[in-house]
Amino acid sequence: MRFDGKLDKWNDERGFGFITPLKGGEPVFVHISAFEGGARPQVGEALTFEVEPAGDGKKRAVHVQRPGARRPAPPLRTREPRRASAPRRRSSLVPAVMAAMLIGGGGYGVMQFTRSRAPAAPQTDTAPTQPARVTSPAYRCDGRTHCSQMTSCAEATFFLRNCPGTQMDGDGDGIPCERQWCQ
Repeated sequence: MRFDGKLDKWNDERGFGFITPLKGGEPVFVHISAFEGGARPQVGEALTFEVEPAGDGKKRAVHVQRPGARRPAPPLRTREPRRASAPRRRSSLVPAVMAAMLIGGGGYGVMQFTRSRAPAAPQTDTAPTQPARVTSPAYRCDGRTHCSQMTSCAEATFFLRNCPGTQMDGDGDGIPCERQWCQ
């Protein structure tokens, strides 16, 4: 939406000023880059402008024009005669196949690496009806109780089995953080 206003203040050295809207309201900041046409504005000059929010929560004027000034017409497009072009070189499939092999091999390597580093399931001698309490050197009960505080399914499972007051098994099936970690 365009507004009408008058340039109230202008600092030519720094290239900014303020436009006071004709229909009232507080002055709106304007930078020299917002003026279409490039000519320096004069204090008291009538202007039309659009408003958008600035980064500091205030408003700034954009697309500032002088009333009655015409926008330059877009350049006309003319068709240039087609020239005979050199035949296109067909790209070889070798680089694409090599890239696919490298990406696939890298993905496989990452999967193997993470599998080798995953903690093994602990062995317990307790009855199957009660969750086993396991000590693990990698995890310890430190007061975390929610899934958003966990970093893996194994960590959430350890906390659910060993730490009191956890709130990670909403449906009571013994599998913690089903929506985030243990899917």
